[in-house]
Amino acid sequence: MLKQEGYYGEELKPYEKLKSIIEEYMHYYNNKRIKVKIAGLSPIHYRTQTSQSAA
Repeated sequence: MLKQEGYYGEELKPYEKLKSIIEEYMHYYNNKRIKVKIAGLSPIHYRTQTSQSAA
């Protein structure tokens, strides 16, 4: 999404709109995206879980 789909084939977007798209994607990528390789958790949840078990 961020690399191409967020702007490809469309007119140029204002800076604030582009910034908003990037921030939304970063939130999704870190908080909502599920990865099978990390036990079906999002990256943030996985890091939180592993840091708590190491303490």
